[in-house]
Amino acid sequence: MSKYDFDNKPKSRLDLWDLLSILTLILTLCIGLYFVAIFVSPDAPYNPFSPSRAFAGQLPTATITPIQLLPTWTPTQAVVTETPTVTLVPTFTLEPSPTLVSLITPSKTPTPTATPKAPFAATVTYIDSTIIHPDAACNWQGVAGTIVDAKNADMIGITVRLTGFYNGKTKNELTVSGISPAFGKSGFEFFLSAVPVSSDGLLTIQILDQAGLPLSSIIEIDTFSDCSKNLVLVKFKKNP
Repeated sequence: MSKYDFDNKPKSRLDLWDLLSILTLILTLCIGLYFVAIFVSPDAPYNPFSPSRAFAGQLPTATITPIQLLPTWTPTQAVVTETPTVTLVPTFTLEPSPTLVSLITPSKTPTPTATPKAPFAATVTYIDSTIIHPDAACNWQGVAGTIVDAKNADMIGITVRLTGFYNGKTKNELTVSGISPAFGKSGFEFFLSAVPVSSDGLLTIQILDQAGLPLSSIIEIDTFSDCSKNLVLVKFKKNP
């Protein structure tokens, strides 16, 4: 038999891989047509992820909640009280009456107006400082005292001010009664110097209230170089 004999040529046939390839191509084509159809008509019923069905019922619904008053709140009604306005009656100005002028000087002297009396009066004495400061001997000089009411009861917390000039220097010091109990429950004290110096009315002392208003007149005091008078003792007593 000749090798060119076509009658004996083996017949072609489809094997398994060829069938799978054809099925894959057909399936791919179908899927492509399906996506094209969804792209053209996204709301078609064969689209399980249709936009109209995906957002249906998911949008929040606005709910109006009425505002309720607290159970303990009670409405109150403002009461307006009108104050009646008083209308003043117009006043009439009287015509001035003629004033009689006398050329004769009256013999009666007018009574002078009495000066208001200060709430407290002061008593000043000069004693030896060794009564209170025995260790200092004569090497001490100062001003001290007490403040009492009309019944001699001690008054604590009253301001005492010492002003003036001492030994060529200006003095302006404050203290309060009750901080120097060596002189009494309402005792106060100002230290001047370790050497007694004489002066004549150059220092003044006065007591004040909490507002800084004077409770006594200004009391002038002297100082002495004498060791027996180196302590100025001032006692303020409330007038009855």
